Amino acid sequence: MVITFVSNYINHHQAPFSDRMYELCGHDYYFIQTEPMEEERVRLGWNTEYINRPYVKLWYKERERCEKLIMDSDCVIFGGCEDTDIVMPRLEAGKLTLVYSERIYKEGRWKFISPRGLKKKYHDHVRFNKYPVFLLCSGAYVKGDFDLIGAYRGKKFKFGYFPVTETYEDPDALRRDNKRVEILWVARFIPLKHPEMMIKLAEDLDKLGKDFHITMTGDGEMREEIMRQAETKGLSDRFTFTGNIPSDEVRERMLAADIFVFTSNRLEGWGAVVNEAMNSGCLTVAPRAVGAVPYLIKDGVNGLIFKTGNSADLTKKVLKGFDPEFRGKLGREAYKTITTLWNANTAAERVYEFAASGGAKRPDYPEGPMSEA
Repeated sequence: MVITFVSNYINHHQAPFSDRMYELCGHDYYFIQTEPMEEERVRLGWNTEYINRPYVKLWYKERERCEKLIMDSDCVIFGGCEDTDIVMPRLEAGKLTLVYSERIYKEGRWKFISPRGLKKKYHDHVRFNKYPVFLLCSGAYVKGDFDLIGAYRGKKFKFGYFPVTETYEDPDALRRDNKRVEILWVARFIPLKHPEMMIKLAEDLDKLGKDFHITMTGDGEMREEIMRQAETKGLSDRFTFTGNIPSDEVRERMLAADIFVFTSNRLEGWGAVVNEAMNSGCLTVAPRAVGAVPYLIKDGVNGLIFKTGNSADLTKKVLKGFDPEFRGKLGREAYKTITTLWNANTAAERVYEFAASGGAKRPDYPEGPMSEA
């Protein structure tokens, strides 16, 4: 069986899934990269070596070969690139295709009333309702967006992004013995990530006399301003700003942290650092509007969910994490969630099983990747 994944470029969110698919397909698996990775991503430390995987084909260098693969494969997974014409001949031929997508109305569902937008959505999605075309929802709010336009009725499955999953012989060893509570934030310093919320969090914790330290990792247009705010408010000794660091060092910092805080708004389609922090046994505190959060986190069980953009609620939830027994318990459950369910191997095996049935055997998993959205 030949399965082909078509997307903008291979990266650390897709490589683990693709590696497992390559094994399952007996090496009859291909990843078609439709464009070179942007320079900004490269500067952020995204690994460009994935392009050397044996299954990677480059649309912009081997177009004829790629077109043949897209048409002849038993199953094609398509998403993450603007040019839908690449896969259109296959869709119109009625061949098994899995379209994966983040939200199409991140800025607000009121946008769906646009006549021009609806015409485009009909052309790309709705007209294939009776075809063997299914939707992989990369985020908890994707289904609702596509429900609005009437696409993929009864054919939407939970999905996401699957960075490397690390396993440890003794998950209990992930518990930290920090004398002060170590809080970690990892993202770009841009408006949608709301790094300023970490300053307010530090103010609140400082006023309450809590012993803590916050590490903020990443770079971006707001970084200098956030550093200035920390200094102006007399909180510089509470913060460490690392700038961009390699992904393996990010994981090391997650393993050393007690609490991981994510502060993005609804423009964050998925948020793969949530997977990584949970995999590292961190107590993860994240906003409800982020795509990954309702799929991955059960509030109070394996993490904590706060009201998006609400600093008071963020502080309230983080304060719960100052209890070492509580954060240890939730951290272990978070680790279990990623290693046993929300990981690349589980996703690949379920997609492979579905593709092997030609799309005839509908998945009936109670939760996790390929469960009903």
